[in-house]
Amino acid sequence: MRGTGLEMGLKHDWYIDERADAEKSTRAAAKYLKTLHRMFGEDWHLALASYNGGPGRVQRAMKRSGREDFWALSASSRFLPRETRDYVPLILAAMIIARNPAQYGMNVTPYDEQQFETVQVAEAVDIRRVAEWVDIPVQTIQELNPELRRWTTPVRATDYELKVPMGTADAVRERLEQADPTELAALNRHTVKKGETLTSIAKRLKVSRGDLAEANYLTLKSRVKPGQQLVIPRPPTLLLATRTENPAPVVDARTADVVTASNVQVPEPEKTAQSKLIHRVKRGDTLFSIARLYRTTVASLKQWNRIRGSAIQVGQRLTVFTNRSMATN
Repeated sequence: MRGTGLEMGLKHDWYIDERADAEKSTRAAAKYLKTLHRMFGEDWHLALASYNGGPGRVQRAMKRSGREDFWALSASSRFLPRETRDYVPLILAAMIIARNPAQYGMNVTPYDEQQFETVQVAEAVDIRRVAEWVDIPVQTIQELNPELRRWTTPVRATDYELKVPMGTADAVRERLEQADPTELAALNRHTVKKGETLTSIAKRLKVSRGDLAEANYLTLKSRVKPGQQLVIPRPPTLLLATRTENPAPVVDARTADVVTASNVQVPEPEKTAQSKLIHRVKRGDTLFSIARLYRTTVASLKQWNRIRGSAIQVGQRLTVFTNRSMATN
């Protein structure tokens, strides 16, 4: 969960969600499990239960029942929810199978980890420019940096470590040094005028007030001052391309949020038609994970399904619209 991730040192804002990075989230999960293990007297069963249901809920269940053993505690449905009671044996079963998958008829293919290098980025940079510089699909940059939620690295990060394919780091560093800082990221900005508020700006520019606040590291209650520069999180319109003979590849929702810069040429947009799908929410689904699955945005999912907040329920049916290319090639 977002709150737990923040407690364990993971960053989460409009630009990045480090829970999506396999290594960072695994280390954070291990750190959290270690904390719970100490909290519950080095009892791994209770630690696993609290990982799923929350330590407060498990502690209250222990107090109400007078039981300190997970199996005794879960013998009754009165104290812990079914999901938490099932969670611990499911994890233990997964551990047994993982130790000897062949015995259980499972053929596990080792994951072929993609090799990469890191480049320290001192200011916001459009990841599609990086992909173009080294002549690779932008999806490769996205796969190496799954924590990125947008088309750009964080606007306030002065030492962001961007992962690039092995052998390309030097070329990226060279292009970063040569590039005009104003052309590194296609960001649309608004200068605050006297009397304007986040609400009035969002309404006039037709953007989400929440996105407007988050994109500028503000809260919904923040006040803005005349002359203040705000990043405008405008919905997708056109794809950026620095050269018409080498256009940026078609990308997913994170890169589609971009607004074209004034000094770029844009290829003729491809005709598309929308397909309507129904997604049934499964256990573990979040708006973010569903949006990534269908290559759309959380904001779009909320709008299509009239959702306020971020809570969804298992079994809930969500309407999803996807673009179908009409091009014959």
